[in-house]
Order: sequence, then structure tokens, then C-alpha cells
Amino acid sequence: MRVGIIDIGTNTFHLLIADRARNMKILHKEKVAVRLGKGGISNNTILPDAIERAIDTLTDFKEKMQNEVVDEIIVSATSAVRNAQNQEEFVQLVRQKVGLEIRVLSGEEEAELIHRGVSQYIDFEEGTGLIMDIGGGSIEFILADAQEVKWLKSFELGGQRLIDQFHHTDPISNDEKSKLEVFLTENLEEVFTNCKKHGASYLVGSSGSFDTLWDVHARRPGARPMQRPILFKDYFEEIHERLMLYSKQERLQMAGMIPMRVDMIVSASIAIKVIMDNCHFDQIKVSPYALKEGLLYNGLPKRK
Repeated sequence: MRVGIIDIGTNTFHLLIADRARNMKILHKEKVAVRLGKGGISNNTILPDAIERAIDTLTDFKEKMQNEVVDEIIVSATSAVRNAQNQEEFVQLVRQKVGLEIRVLSGEEEAELIHRGVSQYIDFEEGTGLIMDIGGGSIEFILADAQEVKWLKSFELGGQRLIDQFHHTDPISNDEKSKLEVFLTENLEEVFTNCKKHGASYLVGSSGSFDTLWDVHARRPGARPMQRPILFKDYFEEIHERLMLYSKQERLQMAGMIPMRVDMIVSASIAIKVIMDNCHFDQIKVSPYALKEGLLYNGLPKRK
């Protein structure tokens, strides 16, 4: 049985086509920087040009699923759609123009699915870890070990929202950086408290910006290949300092950087450093699996 997964994110749309009958063999995988939240996310609306980009991308995704003769289609949407005043208009337009039915996930459902996806890749046998997934609209945190989820929460503090509120100079100014650090430290106190309460000992970075940080690290001269990517604190901080000093054009020239991440990577890196410092982590286990893999292996969550 072939399944098509579409993850409608605030910045990026993901398509994943897999064959469940062949041990989840991946037949097609791609991501497109649609930027659904561009220009409107801070006002909780999806602008007309963003809707047009979304319709075009989803139409292309549907054609690719038809070419692969998909039996089941699962479409989820997260923060940008979840908080949009024109959510119903967007969902109906996609239904009418593309023929796809969107399930708008709650923040808790999104966090649960991220955990299920990450758990297909990361070994939690080394005690409790904190999963962090940085989207354009929200950041999800999940504290888990090999047996259970201890705590989870979604914060509407994603990269695009942080850019709109704090990051207006290029490169980011010291003043903007300091204000963003203070803002995140104040708003993520609940994360720090729960990490201490549950004895979290490492960070798990879920896809997105973490993939990019790992790719930048792995492309440095003399880097050694690793079976499972782990970004130690000193390596992360070296990349972080460069990101704070570099302009957009300089960031684009960094080996391993991809254009769709170049804008959000600065605020994302600041958020990661705030978590690393306040939770006293010394390593990041990087998981290429995230929400879409959670949907692939578990399907949509059942609602009461």
C-alpha cells in the first residue's frame, strides 16, 4: 500500500511518498519553500499571494502522488494555518481547487507526532532527552525517554515570528540579538523547569534547522563521518558565532547551507543556544525524522 504524506508548514511544504508493503520504502521525498506565513503570520492571516503559492505547490504534489499511484493521502497543516483567521477559507480553497482534505493539527497533536517520528530514528536509551522542533510558526518541545513522554508543549514562537519581531538588520545587530535572547529566556522558562524536573541530559534536534547546522558542521575541513549525527556544544557554538556575524550573502556561502534555511537559521540558532545554556546540555542528537515520519508510521491522531 502506497501512502502520500503532505506536511503544510509555515515556511516549508514537505511531500513524502512511501510503500508500506515494502517496509516503508521511500519512493519520493521533497520539500518546497512556500513561505505560507510570509507577510501575514504576525497578524494571524494567510495572504493571497501565499495562498496562490500553496495551491500551486499542492497541485504539483498531487500530480506526483498520482504518478506514484498512491492509495492513501494524509495532509496536515500546522502553525500558520492553525492560527490563521482565514483558516477555513484556505482549507476550502485547497479542497475545491486541489481536491485535498487538510487536517489542521493542534499544537499538542503536532508535538505528539514529532515525537513518534523522531522515535523511529533516535535511540532514547541514554536517559531523558528534550526534542526540539523549530518551525516557522511554532516550536515544539517534548521530554521523553525510551519508555514514555514525560512532558510536551507547543509554543507559537517559530522562526518566522521571531524574524518579524526581532531580526531586521543584516547581519543581526547585538541589540536585536540581546532582545531576542531575553524574550526567549522569559517565554521558555517552563521548558527549563521541566528539563530540570525530569533530568533531561541532552537535546534532540528534529529536522529543519538542525539538519542544516549538522550539514554545515559535516562539511568543515577534516570532519569525520558519523553513523548517527551528534553535534557537540563546542562545534555548535562555533557555527553559532559565525551565524551571528555573517550577512545573508555570507551565510549563503557557508558549505552545507541551503537557501531555504538562510533567513531563519539565525533566530533558530539563538533559540537553540538559549535552550543549550539554560538546560545545561553539551550535545545535540540530530534527527532527520520529524512530523512527516510521525504521520507515515502512525497516521493522523484520533480525536474524541
